[in-house]
Amino acid sequence: MGRASATPLDDAAERYRPYMIAGIGSALAGIKDLREHVSAKDLTGAKKAWLAARAGWERSEVFTAGFVPELDRLIDAWPNADSGFHAIEAKLFGAGRTDVEGDTDMLIKHLGELHRKLPTIPLTPQGLLDGIARLAYEVGESKADGGESRISGTSLGDMRNNVVGIDFAYRTIFADALKVTDARLAKQVTERIEQLKTIVAAPDLPHVDVRALRRASEELVVALQAASVKLGLERPTLEAQSR
Repeated sequence: MGRASATPLDDAAERYRPYMIAGIGSALAGIKDLREHVSAKDLTGAKKAWLAARAGWERSEVFTAGFVPELDRLIDAWPNADSGFHAIEAKLFGAGRTDVEGDTDMLIKHLGELHRKLPTIPLTPQGLLDGIARLAYEVGESKADGGESRISGTSLGDMRNNVVGIDFAYRTIFADALKVTDARLAKQVTERIEQLKTIVAAPDLPHVDVRALRRASEELVVALQAASVKLGLERPTLEAQSR
């Protein structure tokens, strides 16, 4: 969209871009560090690097499935983890092996390709609102029972980073506009996000209140769907599609 016809929400979406670039840049740096550790057969160092890379990725999931679905599948395929993060996870954390050079090189390639796209990829408010709602639902549903990073035991960390990403995207892009059109609804969205942050601050996964997590997740999605009308956008979809 040309800048002359950009709306305030389009401008707000652009303010999200540096965060997006930083998150994927962090994931890419972590995987490059992992590559050095596996070359040295350093299992402990490789695991730490994988965890560092994972955090950057999880904070970025607001946009990955909706805007770059092909790369998202290559980078974060699950549960059929034949490539990307989870293929490496299975060997490092499950089997205690460091022979993941090939998988790591492919992940570096795909993350690098994504990182190069980010400065120019078109960002739409609709796509980002869809991404926030979809990720909020995912946190309360598919990740509430242990999530996708079971082998490494980092599913709680995944959820925490997801909520950080949700919070940042909402505050950066939509919060101010929604306060103007419906302050009460804006307060509801903020409260639900804060509830999620409190729930995933549990000391470990067994102490997560799964029922409360699902309820807060679903209530956040409902509030975001109501917000879409106030913001002049379509109702968020929970299915990944290009926006």
